Amino acid sequence: MLPDKMSLPDAFADALQQQLANWQKAGATARIWARDAGVWTGQGEARWLGWLDAVTRARQELDELQDFSAAVCADGIRHVVLLGMGGSSMAPEVFQAVFGNQPGFPELRVLDSTDPSQLVTMERAVELSRTLFVVSSKSGSSLEPNILKDYFYQRMREVVGDARAGRHFVAITDPGTSLERLAKAEGFRHVFHGEPAIGGRFSALSVFGLVAAALIGVDCAGLLERSARMVDACRAPDVQRNPGVQLGMVLGVGALQGRDKLTLVIDPPLASIGAWLEQLVAESTGKQGKGIIPVDGEPLYAPQQYGNDRLFVYLGLTQAPDPARERAVAALEAAGQPVLRLQIAELADLGQEFFRWEFATAVAGALLAENPFDQPDVEASKIAARQITAAADAGQALQEPAPLVRDGNLSLFADPANAQALGDGDVPTLLHRHLRRLVPGDYIAVLAYMERNDANTAALQQLRELLGQDGRFANCLGYGPRFLHSTGQAYKGGPNTGVFVQITCDHPVDPPVPGHGYTFSFVQSAQANGDFEVLAERRRRLLRVHLHGDSAAALARLVSLLSGPGVTRL
Repeated sequence: MLPDKMSLPDAFADALQQQLANWQKAGATARIWARDAGVWTGQGEARWLGWLDAVTRARQELDELQDFSAAVCADGIRHVVLLGMGGSSMAPEVFQAVFGNQPGFPELRVLDSTDPSQLVTMERAVELSRTLFVVSSKSGSSLEPNILKDYFYQRMREVVGDARAGRHFVAITDPGTSLERLAKAEGFRHVFHGEPAIGGRFSALSVFGLVAAALIGVDCAGLLERSARMVDACRAPDVQRNPGVQLGMVLGVGALQGRDKLTLVIDPPLASIGAWLEQLVAESTGKQGKGIIPVDGEPLYAPQQYGNDRLFVYLGLTQAPDPARERAVAALEAAGQPVLRLQIAELADLGQEFFRWEFATAVAGALLAENPFDQPDVEASKIAARQITAAADAGQALQEPAPLVRDGNLSLFADPANAQALGDGDVPTLLHRHLRRLVPGDYIAVLAYMERNDANTAALQQLRELLGQDGRFANCLGYGPRFLHSTGQAYKGGPNTGVFVQITCDHPVDPPVPGHGYTFSFVQSAQANGDFEVLAERRRRLLRVHLHGDSAAALARLVSLLSGPGVTRL
């Protein structure tokens, strides 16, 4: 572990030192390790602290993981497809992106979407007879992995036959769940049990992350040995020597001072950790009208473009420094913006960062007087979507509202309150009015219910930058339903400082969900509608843009409209 470096304005630095002194006086670090829920709200947090011991537990399970991985390789498996959402999918995706599959090991692909085009793209990318599906769900009842499993299990039966289909499936779930029962009934190859005391977003160093890591040949023993050093460092009672407390206090003090837009600057080899950090921080702190809004993937702008609502955290990789980012961060420091540099020696230290940020997020939650281990507003969106899919199983059609306006391949929708605020007008006018609702300290988020691929991401990145007006407003991008299990908590339960553009689209393909009376596009529409409904209930500033026909062409037109004069320079 390398020492961290801070460059903070005087008022920020003074507040930080006071909070560190308070933490030290209260003996709060030792109280966390003693499972004292009073560090937070005293409302049951103690039962969610199993992640503190995850590294120790994982080291005891290494033989099982390595033996399983060796057996899979011996069977000639070429692809592993993980079906999961949120905490079940984020860390595995980081392991694949950071380390890649080692020679002789299968490639990992993660499917955490109900988008029908993304489903079909995934199926075409693998050879089913040489693919292992990992169905990952802590509760065992999550909608997305269950219906994805139903689809691929049916396809596998068609390819290899009923008797062999189950051998191509593995479950990761807590003991006694419905998924475990189904896995045993259908002859899954293996069931890995999660630890009930570890919540999904704190599970990177448990089987929910490490099964995938082992399958692609990551040196899990080395990873955990290095991680254990960070665990020990986060036990230190001296706050000045505790990297988890230091980071958590910076995050919490920043939020209390109005610098609640946690802007992540990450060197390219580690870039994939940004989405994992978004989920961890946003879902843990974004509730009760307060919290931290992580900003990942935003380009770096000139220092004068930013307001006073930013906190910058730079994750720099010592073994592969990025001179351009280094210069940009130095310019932010020189301009007086608060910057925390976390120097990571090498990629093998990834597990250390997982634990450091988990501990820091728990600390920040304590400073904000929150329970960092629940996600009440995520549950609200799930309930709304389940009501729609249940109605479909009962034979009821999806009720779609009339658009405010349609112009060719673009339609705009709003709930009654937002429609009244926007008034009448054509598509460019209403888009312009929606952006004029932004005020200093706000952020704007693009919530895209469409296939997550390189082409769409490039266009959506361009869109978010236009909406964010060159850094004047923090700009975020999330793909639905993936973000619903992540930043969606903060968007609904956090501070009401977000302006949202939800994007939906037509689908050129639409496979049915086996055993149900609906298709995958229906599920995604239900999730978008549930998301829209809850955002509206929370009185968020919200506008939906639907892309008709060729979604790439419609999205390009939307970007073109927002590139016009007078729209983005308000």
